[in-house]
Amino acid sequence: MSEPFAKKLELTLKVLSMSRARLAADLGVDKSVVGRWVSGAVQPSAHNLSLLSGLIAERIAGFTAHDWDRSLASFAELIGADLETVSGRSGANAMLGLPLVGMEQFLAATSLRGPTYEGFYRSTRPYILSPGRFVHDYCMVSLDPNGLLRTRVGAGGTLADGWLLPAGNQLYAVTVDVISGAILFGIFHGVATAKAEVIDGLVLAPSLDVGRTPAAYPMIFERVGDLTGDAEADNRHFLELASGNPVAPEGSIPEEIRRYLNPDVGPAAAALGGELLFLLPLTRSLARGPAYRENPPGGK
Repeated sequence: MSEPFAKKLELTLKVLSMSRARLAADLGVDKSVVGRWVSGAVQPSAHNLSLLSGLIAERIAGFTAHDWDRSLASFAELIGADLETVSGRSGANAMLGLPLVGMEQFLAATSLRGPTYEGFYRSTRPYILSPGRFVHDYCMVSLDPNGLLRTRVGAGGTLADGWLLPAGNQLYAVTVDVISGAILFGIFHGVATAKAEVIDGLVLAPSLDVGRTPAAYPMIFERVGDLTGDAEADNRHFLELASGNPVAPEGSIPEEIRRYLNPDVGPAAAALGGELLFLLPLTRSLARGPAYRENPPGGK
């Protein structure tokens, strides 16, 4: 092939709005196999390439296995991909690139641990503009064809889109509010299990007041569902979850969670043996995987 197969497959998945899991299921191969194709680690066998080409032909009229031999620009034009994306000049592609020295580390960690965090989550966090109240956001985390964990967070008509970067046993979040352009950052405790049920950490973000006041606060994410593998259906479900009223009803947040999200810190607290700075040590983290059971649900 005159151009890297991996890039062509990545473009195809984007054009078709198809996840790796969905492609793997349709082809009858493991999702990790598709992951290795997209990463460029291996290319599909002649048999799998034929199956893949046939699958694409069902969605893109006239597509054949010979089209993989086209130049990248010609291939992109054939499948209807944005040539700006191919050239790497688009804003979206620049975001995919995240010019960080540790990118190879993040990609390797995501390849190993990414599936642990895929799913739908509901957050609980303090309501900055109404002290004593709390807000629920909804979040969708999914493996992107670029090898990173894409994260979308929405509540009450707002939407932030960005990336979740695993490093060690922590997750670093970088997202952008698509309406205001504000950048939000987060550091979360990860889990050592095969599936995350709860993750927690600290967020730095501008408030919604006139001055967009910088604010730091703790945030908890609890899993509320798994991805289906159908990218379009998962996206619709996320938007439905994020469309409701984000303000938690009065009295709905358990007292232990209220205390956890509104810790007493500062000089007065430190004088009484508490903390001077806003910290979230691992010893107080609520991050965990599924509860262990001797017997499966419904078992004897």
